[in-house]
Amino acid sequence: MTTEYQKPLPRPLSPELTKPFWDAAKRHELVMPRCQKCDHFFFYPREECPRCLSPDIQWASVSGRGRLHTYTIVHQPVNPAFHEDAPHVYSVIQLDEGPRMISNMVECDLDDLRVDMPVVAVYDDVTPDWTLVKFKPA
Repeated sequence: MTTEYQKPLPRPLSPELTKPFWDAAKRHELVMPRCQKCDHFFFYPREECPRCLSPDIQWASVSGRGRLHTYTIVHQPVNPAFHEDAPHVYSVIQLDEGPRMISNMVECDLDDLRVDMPVVAVYDDVTPDWTLVKFKPA
């Protein structure tokens, strides 16, 4: 008997706060919150700028380019739905605009992974409603 597992979809803790990010991802664009007072990009989305605490936030497009800051190779996923994807690369990406973002590296041989390697965003349309932002070597 085989058991089929369904991969979990994102469950934002604050759907209205993160809606611009997910809407842009569906359009294959990457956006980040940007403080209008101190011009600071940041990620994860918050109601106030983490630098100056201003609530004057707007969403702005970013390049989707950056560098691989750090990573780990997951050989044994905790969730059984991800076993078919193992091994996969769980990574922290340092975007050119400043924020760091947790994501997955794709389209890269595991032996070719290097800290500080240039990367670019790619978009994985996992369902008609959800698109995940991932990264590949630039």
